[in-house]
Amino acid sequence: MRTVRDTVFDILRRHELTTIFANPGSTEVPLLAGLPDDLRFVLALHEGSVVGMATGWAIGRGAPALVLLHTAAGLGNAVSAIATARENRAPLVIVVGQQDRRHLALEPFLAGRLSGLAGDYPVRVDQPVRAQDVPGAVVRAFHEATTSRGPALVVVPMDDWAAPFDGETVAAPARLLRPAAVADADLAPLVELVSGAREPAIVAGAGVGPGWFALVALAERLGCPVYQESFGGRAGFPQDHPQYAGVLPEDRVRLRERLRPHDVVLVVGAPVFRQYSYAPGPLVPPGTVIALVTDDPEVAHRSPADLAYLAAPEAVCARLAELLPAPEHGDAWSRTPAPEHGDAWSRMSGHEHGGASSRMSGHERGGASSRASGHEPYAGGPLRPTDVLRALAERLPHDVALIEEAPSARPDLHEIVPARTSFGFISAAMGGLGFGVPAAVGLRMALPDRPVVAVVGDGSALYGVQGLWSAAHYRVGVLFVVLANGRYAVLDRLADRHGGGKGPWPQFAEVDLGALARSLGCPAQRVETYDDLTATLDEIVPTLATRETPLLLDVVVSVDP
Repeated sequence: MRTVRDTVFDILRRHELTTIFANPGSTEVPLLAGLPDDLRFVLALHEGSVVGMATGWAIGRGAPALVLLHTAAGLGNAVSAIATARENRAPLVIVVGQQDRRHLALEPFLAGRLSGLAGDYPVRVDQPVRAQDVPGAVVRAFHEATTSRGPALVVVPMDDWAAPFDGETVAAPARLLRPAAVADADLAPLVELVSGAREPAIVAGAGVGPGWFALVALAERLGCPVYQESFGGRAGFPQDHPQYAGVLPEDRVRLRERLRPHDVVLVVGAPVFRQYSYAPGPLVPPGTVIALVTDDPEVAHRSPADLAYLAAPEAVCARLAELLPAPEHGDAWSRTPAPEHGDAWSRMSGHEHGGASSRMSGHERGGASSRASGHEPYAGGPLRPTDVLRALAERLPHDVALIEEAPSARPDLHEIVPARTSFGFISAAMGGLGFGVPAAVGLRMALPDRPVVAVVGDGSALYGVQGLWSAAHYRVGVLFVVLANGRYAVLDRLADRHGGGKGPWPQFAEVDLGALARSLGCPAQRVETYDDLTATLDEIVPTLATRETPLLLDVVVSVDP
C-alpha cells in the first residue's frame, strides 16, 4: 500500500527538496525513521540555527529549502529566524510536526496550537483537513514559497504519514511557470519619466536579485549615481563600480539631503524607503519624483511612489535600458563617465576594476570615511574593527560570499569591504540577531566551491552559536570572524544618543567564543594583535574555496568611540 509518506518523498525528489534541515522530536519520528538514502538529513542543535541554515541554503541556491520543526516548541523557537527569512525573501518549505490527529481534540501532551504561532511572517500556513491532503499541501507550499519568496508552513499530524494514498488527487500543479516579460506599452510612462530627468539617480536593493547586469546596463546608460538601500539583506549593485554612491542614510533628514540633487529617483528591488530612527518630514525633497520597480506585492502596495511597477526588476531594467533614448553629448547624464561599450564593468575582474573607495571620496560615496581612515594599526594591539575589516578587504577573493552580523561595525564594513558580486554582502534584513553563523553554514553547503566568510559580533554570535556544531560535523569550511568587544556596543551608543547615560546592561567580557566553538567541535583561534591577524588571514584566506574544516577567529577588538 502506498502511503502519504511515500508520496511526499516523491514530491520532495521532484522539486529538489532532498536536503532536510531539522531539529526533530517525537512527532517527526514517523516521517524520519528509515529515511531513504537519497534524502539528506542535516541536524542543527537549535531551531533558530535550523531555519538560519536553511535560509542560507535557499539564498545560495535561489530555490526553496526544506525545514522540519517539532510542534509548538520547535516552531516557537524558530519564529525569529522565520521572520528573518521572510524579510530576506528566502523561500522555505517548513513542515511542522503535530500530535496524532486521532486525539488532537483532547489536547494531548505535545499538541501544539500552531496556526498563528509564527504570526504573519509565513507567506502561507496550511493545516490539511485530511491526511490525504498533505501531499498537495506540500506542493502548494513549494509554489507559495517560490512565488512570494518566503517561508510557507505545513502542519502535519504524526499519524498522517502512514495513511494510505493510492489513487488520491494532489491538489496542486506539478509544474508552475511564471513568465516575467514586460510589455513596451506598459513601460512607456517610466521611459517618459526617466528620459525627461535632469539629475536621475537609482536606488538598488536586495530585490534586484543575483543578476546585476541588467541594472548595471541601465545605470551605465544613464550615467547616474547608484545608491544602496539602507538595511538591505543583500547588495543590489556592484560596490566597486565607478557609479556606486554608497548606502542611503537611515533617517529622513539625511535622506532628503542625500537625494536633494535628484529630480527623479528610480528605486529597484527595494522599499521606498527603509528607515530606522524616526525623524519628521517627507522622505524626499519637494519636487523629487519617485519611481519603483519591485516584484514584492507588499513593497509595491505600501511604498509612497509616484509610479510603481509590480514586475521582475531584471526584465524591467533590461528593457528600459534599450528603450531609453541615447543621451546627447554634454547631457547631464554624462556627468558620471560610464564605461565605454556599455558593459565594460561586466568584463572587469575585481582586481582589474579596482575598488570604488580608491577613486571616490567618502563624501561622494556617502560612507564612513572619517571612521574608516586615519588610523594605522599598532602591531602589538589593540585592534579596532576597522583594522580587521581592512585586513580582510586586502585579502578576500573577488567571489567571496560575505555574511554580516556585526551591527556596530556595519557602516565601516560597507565603506571598507565593497560587495563585488551579489553574494558579496548578505545580512539579516529583519534586524534580529542569530542569522550570521547558521546562514553562513547553509550558504556554504549550497555553494561548496565558493569562499564564505561570516563577520559577526560576539553578541550576535551567541544567538546562533549552535550552528558551529553543524559546520564542524558536516565539514563546512566557513571562516567565522568574530569581532569581540565583550558588550552590546550598539545599545551603548543608543543610550548615549538618547542622553540617558550608561544603560543598565552589563558587559560580558568573560565570554570566550573560542572556547564555546571548540566545545562544539569547531576549531578556533584567539587573535589579539595586528601581526597575529594578518599572519592568520594570509594562511587561511587562500584555502577558503577548498577547505572543509570551519575556523572561528575570536578577534579581540576595542570599542570604536
